[in-house]
Amino acid sequence: MNVTFEAIRPEHLQQVLEIYTYYVLNTTATFHTNPPSLEEMKRMVFFDNPRYQTFVILEGEVVCGYVLLNQFKNREGYDRTAEVTLYLNPDYVGKGIGSRALQHIEAFARTKDVRVLVSIICGENQRSIDVFTRNGYTQCACYRQVGEKFGQLLDVLAYQKILE
Repeated sequence: MNVTFEAIRPEHLQQVLEIYTYYVLNTTATFHTNPPSLEEMKRMVFFDNPRYQTFVILEGEVVCGYVLLNQFKNREGYDRTAEVTLYLNPDYVGKGIGSRALQHIEAFARTKDVRVLVSIICGENQRSIDVFTRNGYTQCACYRQVGEKFGQLLDVLAYQKILE
């Protein structure tokens, strides 16, 4: 599949919100229980600090997903670490796009002197676990029953990759 990556622009926001809303309403991939407003989504994907960025994943003009690099913790001592988040339109899952998105965000992270990437994943989200582990991320933490959604107590796993 021929996809490209582009820094998010305001005109992408509605499609990004639609992708995220699917996961809010139908999955435990996020612990939001109500879809965010357009303004809330804007705060989730646009950053003032140029070290952090959201990229939309495009097939032609269609936003088929997004991947972002965000601040891990708001302390200077964590500046070499960042969090990675990835969401795909469900129609585009299983086509290798997730791996390409991780490769793209890793390359971007290196240009910002980020050397450790962390991703927080619901323990029952096997597809995300698989894409991250296939791309060299290893589980480094398990927080038991810290999330709750759809009447279930859920584990949250942390995966990390140290960039060479």
